Amino acid sequence: MSPDEWQAHVTTESALAMGRWLEARGRLDRPIASLTRKDLECMASNAISRFIVLASERRTQAPEPKERAALDLLLMG
Repeated sequence: MSPDEWQAHVTTESALAMGRWLEARGRLDRPIASLTRKDLECMASNAISRFIVLASERRTQAPEPKERAALDLLLMG
């Protein structure tokens, strides 16, 4: 998977994590403006968590040292 394909995959997976969080709480049909700050923080946390898992998996499979180094920087903060 190319870096661009991987980025598209991660974006989709992160959005799905946010959608699953909303759906589990019965808030999928509510406008985003009606969500509380805590709701938004939880959605963001789910998306970030999903990114970390996917980036960690990708890091172990990264075909190029340059991409692996970039993922190391992202994951170490």
